[in-house]
Amino acid sequence: CHHCKSKSASAPTDTSKIHYEKFWLYRHCSSVQQRDRQAQKAGQLFSGLLAMNVVFLGSAFISSMIFNQVAITLADVWILLSILKVLCLFWIIYYLLGTSRQPHAVLYRDSHAGAIWIRGSVLLFGMCSILLNVFQIGYSTILIHCKSRVEIVFPSIGILFICTQAYFLWHHSKDCIQVQHNFTRCGLMLTIATNLLLWLLAVTNDTLHVEIESQLREVEQRFAGKAPSSHPHWCNETTLCTCPNTTICKVFQKGYILLYPFNTEYCLVCCSVLYVMWKNVGRRISHHHVPHTKPKFKLQGVVFGPLLGTAAVIIGACVFMMYQIQATSLAPSRQVFVIYYSYYIVLLPLMSVGAVIGTIIHALEKKELDTLKNPTRSLDVVLLMGAALGQIGMSYFSIVALVATDPRDLLNSLILSYSILLIFQNITQNVFVIDGLHRRRVTPPGKEEDTKEQNREAYGQRRVSVLELGQEIRKASLSYIHTYSHLSWKRRVLREISFFLVLCNIILWVMPTFGAHPVFENGMERSFYGYSTWFVIVNFGLPLGVFYRMHSVGGLLEVYVTA
Repeated sequence: CHHCKSKSASAPTDTSKIHYEKFWLYRHCSSVQQRDRQAQKAGQLFSGLLAMNVVFLGSAFISSMIFNQVAITLADVWILLSILKVLCLFWIIYYLLGTSRQPHAVLYRDSHAGAIWIRGSVLLFGMCSILLNVFQIGYSTILIHCKSRVEIVFPSIGILFICTQAYFLWHHSKDCIQVQHNFTRCGLMLTIATNLLLWLLAVTNDTLHVEIESQLREVEQRFAGKAPSSHPHWCNETTLCTCPNTTICKVFQKGYILLYPFNTEYCLVCCSVLYVMWKNVGRRISHHHVPHTKPKFKLQGVVFGPLLGTAAVIIGACVFMMYQIQATSLAPSRQVFVIYYSYYIVLLPLMSVGAVIGTIIHALEKKELDTLKNPTRSLDVVLLMGAALGQIGMSYFSIVALVATDPRDLLNSLILSYSILLIFQNITQNVFVIDGLHRRRVTPPGKEEDTKEQNREAYGQRRVSVLELGQEIRKASLSYIHTYSHLSWKRRVLREISFFLVLCNIILWVMPTFGAHPVFENGMERSFYGYSTWFVIVNFGLPLGVFYRMHSVGGLLEVYVTA
């Protein structure tokens, strides 16, 4: 039609270089731009349906393993996940060697995607996940007489998958691929679905933990002089597959338990990066979206935030070391739990007050909101809200258990206060970070703006004398300096609060990541809900909580830099 010809003639350069695949919707659209949008929507829909079906299939396998271990075993789930890993490996290798090397494949790169801290997290958690698989292989090799060979093959494929995926995300997380859109979307969604199923299996599979727990109970009862018949019912199932009394086997056991949370973190981080890549497939970034100068991290003008944050980190490190020394013994004392929760009860209100003050300052400052389309920022908001549900959910489960048992006990009252404060802190921090991410960056007074204004006035339409021009520039400069000095204290307070919250979130990330899990080890919620149920709750909420702290650090650094 004439409309289509005029549209295509008006923008020949955009469509001559980049060609979408001819979807069935492509022939029924009225313009080039509309055809591109429809093709993109159809590709996203198809790849999303593919991922949904893979996730449902894997979830059905995992659920069947939990509720009917005779028909579907853990080995069956491992075989399915190994097939998915191999398919993802083939696609990643094809992307690295084929798709990304085609002409005009990567014309744009998203500067907001693949921040250095999140790519560093992929490498850190990836290395820990590789060690976890190595320990699992070593543990299964020692007990090969009672272990399946699949328990050696599955982590071996996992090591190859982790290494390839980490390399892929480190080098290509910023790509806005412009060729083979549909195949790339399907490959990314298949990889996301595989990581989600690995995370779901890690949350629900407590087989090795039950084995180790049963052996620890056996050691405790031998020291106490009790008969083996007093073991829990699940101990009898694992007595035939007992770790021999050797140092290497104990190292594999301890290493597996210590590194187990890192595997779930790795899956969650990879899913977030892969999702941004999926949103960026076929995306064309205009020039006003590309920042000319990236804001740099500087420690100018902040004093109290670093001091208070450093004090919180040092005290938290001391509490963490005390707790780890006590908790690794057979009978951790009640006092160490009191110290641990008391530290949180002091720190969480300070963080909440800081976040509330920062939110109020954001409202008073009335900076212009940044409404430009930004998939990375949109994902940051979703991840902050979603990851906070882990800690909030665990807190509500703890509140119900403690109120139903004995809330007047000292330790129970501390855990109850900790749970309530944690919910409030998560909510206030989310509001502060999300509000800060949507604020447009303020440009400080510089020579570039003054020079442009002078040139515009000197060579404008109306002629003025040199004296009048000097008076105009002086008035504008005084007005700008007055405004900047009026708002500078707000920006200083925002930077202080942001830096304090960054350090606090770092120590709150380190403590549960490297082994401090009192929510499971104090035994109160575990005795209320039962071992298996509380294991699933903790393994669902704890990795999300760790991921939330890590992601909050990135968001708070962004707020600090743009303040």
